[in-house]
Amino acid sequence: MKVLIVSQYFWPETFRINDLAEGLIERGHEVTVLTGIPNYPHGKFYPGYGFFKKLREDYKGVKVIRVPLIPRGDGGGKQLAINYLSFALLASIFAPIMCYRKYDLIFVCQLSPATVGIPAIVLKMLKQIPIIFWIQDLWPESLSASGAVKSEKILNCVQKLVRFIYKHCDRILIQSPAFAPLVESQGVSSGRITYFPNSVEKLYVPIPKQSRLEEMAELPSGFRVMFAGNIGAAQDFPTILAAANILRDYDEIHWLILGDGRVRPWLESEIQKAELKDKMHLLGRFPIEAMPSFFSMADAMLVTLKDEPIFSLTIPSKIQSYLACGRPIVAALDGEGGRVIVESGAGFASPPEDADALAQSVLTMYRMPKEEREAMGKRGKAYCEENFEREMLIDRLEGWMRELT
Repeated sequence: MKVLIVSQYFWPETFRINDLAEGLIERGHEVTVLTGIPNYPHGKFYPGYGFFKKLREDYKGVKVIRVPLIPRGDGGGKQLAINYLSFALLASIFAPIMCYRKYDLIFVCQLSPATVGIPAIVLKMLKQIPIIFWIQDLWPESLSASGAVKSEKILNCVQKLVRFIYKHCDRILIQSPAFAPLVESQGVSSGRITYFPNSVEKLYVPIPKQSRLEEMAELPSGFRVMFAGNIGAAQDFPTILAAANILRDYDEIHWLILGDGRVRPWLESEIQKAELKDKMHLLGRFPIEAMPSFFSMADAMLVTLKDEPIFSLTIPSKIQSYLACGRPIVAALDGEGGRVIVESGAGFASPPEDADALAQSVLTMYRMPKEEREAMGKRGKAYCEENFEREMLIDRLEGWMRELT
C-alpha cells in the first residue's frame, strides 16, 4: 500500500511517528512523509537544514518531503501561531506539486497543531483518497489549558476549524479512550472514532546497568527519581520543585531531569533560589537511543501534568516508555494516565499539583525494598506488552487501512 503520512514533526525530531513510519516500511508498505524543516524543540533549524535545503531525504526507506516553514523560535504564543500557520499554508501550496505520486491513503499525525489536517484535506480533494486522522492532542482544549490562547474569540475560531477538519476525515483515531466524548461533541459519529494508543518503539527494553553510557558515570549516587521529556508548562515543574524541597533533608534522594524545553531557564533559576542544586540535576537532552540506558539507572521514573481537565484525558507517551523498560513509576496526575499506572501495578499516582502527595509517593517508594520496586517494574512491563505492544497495534492499523482502501 502507498501511504502518505502528513506530520509537522518528523525525524530528526524525536516523535513516535518516526517509529510508526518505520514499522509500516517493515510490513512492505511504501511510505512517504510530508513534513516541515526540523526545528523542535530549540526553535531554530537543525544544522544543515534551511528553507530550501534538504527538502527530500530518505529515513530507513521512508521518503521524506519537507516544505518550508517559519521556525517556532522561543515558543511564545505568537511565534508558535506563525509556525503552525506557516506549515499549514506552505504545505497546502507545495504538497500538490511535491507529492505528485499516487497514494492509497493519507495518515495524519496530529500532535500540535490541528492545522496539520489542512494540507491533508487539500490533497484528499485533489487525489480523491481517504484520510486517517490520529489525534494526540485535543484542540482547542489544550490551547486553553496550557494558557497559550486565552481569547474566547480565537478559541471559537479554532473549534470551527477543528470541526471542519474532523468532518473531512474518514476515520479518527484517538490516543486515549477518554478523548471520544469531546471528539463526538465536534460532530463526529462514534462509528468513525477508534482507540489507537501510542505503541512503544523497539529500543525501549530493560537494559542491564552495566551497559550504561559514559555520561552516566557522574550521576549522583543514592535513590534516583528520573523525569524524561519536555520541560514545559504542561509538565508542572513547580510541583516537582516543591516536592524536592519537602524531601530536601533526605540526602540520598536525587531528582534527575532529562530533556529540554521552554521552562528550563525558569527551572534553573528556581533551583538556584531554593538552594536545591545538590538535589535537582538538569542533565540536558540526549538521543532517544540513550533513554533505556538512562532509565536503567533510575530507582523511580517520574511523570507529572498540570491540574487541567484536558490533561486528565490523555495518556502521556512517556508512560509507555517507562513501562516497557520495566521501571517503577511515581506520578502526579489523574485521569487516564493515573489509571494506567495504578491498573498496571507499576507504581503510585497522586493528584496533580499536590506536592505533599508526590513527596509522600517518592518517600514510600524510597523506603520499599528494592525487590518490591523491581516487581512493580515487571508488572508494568507485562501490562505494556498486553496493551501497547508495537506489532499488535500496527496489525490493527493495517486492518483499518485496508477497510478504507
